[in-house]
Amino acid sequence: MQTYIIKRLLQLIPTLLGITLITFVIIQLAPGNPAELKLQMLKGQAALGGQRTTSLQIIKQTEKLYGLDKPLYVQYYLWVKRVFTLNFGRSYTDHRKVWNKIKERLPITLELNIASIFLVYLISIPCGVYSSTHEGSRTDKGLTLLFFFLYSLPSFWVAMLLIMFLGGGSFLDIFPVYGISSITSHAMGFFPWLLDRLWHMVLPVACLTYGGLAYLSRLTRASMLEVIREDYVRTARAKGLSERVVIFKHAFRNALLPLVTIMALLLPGIFGGSVIIESIFSIPGMGQLGFQAVLGRDYPVIMAITTISGFLTLIGLLISDILYAVLDPRIKLE
Repeated sequence: MQTYIIKRLLQLIPTLLGITLITFVIIQLAPGNPAELKLQMLKGQAALGGQRTTSLQIIKQTEKLYGLDKPLYVQYYLWVKRVFTLNFGRSYTDHRKVWNKIKERLPITLELNIASIFLVYLISIPCGVYSSTHEGSRTDKGLTLLFFFLYSLPSFWVAMLLIMFLGGGSFLDIFPVYGISSITSHAMGFFPWLLDRLWHMVLPVACLTYGGLAYLSRLTRASMLEVIREDYVRTARAKGLSERVVIFKHAFRNALLPLVTIMALLLPGIFGGSVIIESIFSIPGMGQLGFQAVLGRDYPVIMAITTISGFLTLIGLLISDILYAVLDPRIKLE
């Protein structure tokens, strides 16, 4: 296993370079650039720095400031060189270090997504196991109908309904719908601050949870149904083992393999955040940062988010491969 892990880690480098190269090319092919956006912002102003400045001069100054006047291969080389020193450069919008902007937004996104993922697995796996062991029952049919209904609901529509009915829209005013904490939270003690934080997270976490809950529950049910029909499960029952031992010791462990595959995608999902939910609830997380970077043609921020997400995806796939071998001894990594 150690040799396999070393080989996979060495494969990360060319794969990650390929991801960054494709992202860089796509960004360059997109219409518009930071120089043109800055020109639009300065449009209508007669002077820049106390002197008359033409549109062409503004574009040239901006391109020189951001290094956009260099050939594309030189820009990519310089960016990769900085990344190996964990320097993602400075943002084009406010000239702050990209890593500092990510560090500000990342904790908020982690809070939302970790809470959501915890609730998804806490609820969906027991529901999926119960449905599989009571196939065809009224409870199974009711859960199936409920989860298919939840899975079909768009998150932005659910968010608007929650704001309307529970966030002071046209009906009840129970939960806050703006930001991740109150304006006066910095003056609160720890426990009041914690309660205020959790109260602000209720609606966003609910919107992030229900879709994954429905999908993972159905996946668990389908995987369990496939496993409990195997011969070794019938043999375990024939030996007189209790139903609890048969389900959780023999069947559930083998049914975990598809769930492990889903877990491999959790790392980049936790980092990337949700653009729609964070925008609707005005939460300053990674999803909102990435969306603003795309609109503002903030190339360093886009490249940083894509690179870190790609790296986490590759690490997640490696972890899932290792977990395969742990859960099923028949799988040999070598």
